[in-house]
Amino acid sequence: MRSHAHILVVGLLSTLALMALGWVLPKWTLFLCTMAMSHGLVSLGIVILMRSGVVSFGQGFVFALGGYTTAFMANMWGVTDALVLTLGGGLAACAVAAPFAPLLSRYRGIFFAMLSLAISMVLYGILVKTESLGGSDGFNVSRPTLLGMEVTAERANWMLYELAAAVVGVAVTLSRIYVQSVRGLVSLAVREAELRVEYLGASVSQAITVNYLIAAALGGLGGALTVLALGHIEPNFSYWTTSGEFVFVAILGGYHSTVAVFVGSLLVEIVRSFSNLYFPNTWQMAMGLFLLVVIRFLPQGLGSLWQKRSSASESR
Repeated sequence: MRSHAHILVVGLLSTLALMALGWVLPKWTLFLCTMAMSHGLVSLGIVILMRSGVVSFGQGFVFALGGYTTAFMANMWGVTDALVLTLGGGLAACAVAAPFAPLLSRYRGIFFAMLSLAISMVLYGILVKTESLGGSDGFNVSRPTLLGMEVTAERANWMLYELAAAVVGVAVTLSRIYVQSVRGLVSLAVREAELRVEYLGASVSQAITVNYLIAAALGGLGGALTVLALGHIEPNFSYWTTSGEFVFVAILGGYHSTVAVFVGSLLVEIVRSFSNLYFPNTWQMAMGLFLLVVIRFLPQGLGSLWQKRSSASESR
């Protein structure tokens, strides 16, 4: 098991490398990568829940909370700094989701999935009917600043990429530390043998509650970054199809690696972009075939590739 200091050093270097990549990437890829990273944050939360044996089909709930909080702060309170808006979205999503965490932690399997989906769809219904929040059309969000600096339209995509890269780097580093901590390992034990965990004196409900709150914060951060990149927010952020896409990416990445989920998110965005371009009426079918191929040849997700290599290196 790697030490926390080693993870911090690797995380810092990886974050700097990811941010430096933004200087050489073609301009047309910056928006695509930003969306992949913001959506990957939401799916990372699902992966953390998957480690404890449950899957949320309602992450659109926290995704929308983060997005609407960011839009509200920008339009109503006059907050313009992108970093403050992003952190505000993550904190608000975690705070609003907190009362639901103890309830959800009592359920497992399909019951957990359907209850989380129901909560997300209730929020969708409220947002569609609330005219002050733009109703079914939503509303626009003006271009933010960063650390007090004005950002031109030409450099907006680059700025948001750099912000997303920094947030993702920190989130992945902290997530890796968490999954290798005692509580993170307890979560993995819950997935394998819940009853034995209870016999050993650990609280299964508490472990799932903590994981759900972490997933909520990550979902809020992802929603905030998505709103800033799109410049628009609408109720579909909380719709069930949006939540389904996050689960899609989580399954694609698997629960073995926190990095694999972002690789999966980028692959999905690439497939979606080119499918929309060349197969505009059948891109969903292309996405489905892509997932079937991955499930057939990598049933444990892309992260299993990392797991196999690390296991092989340790056995030598």
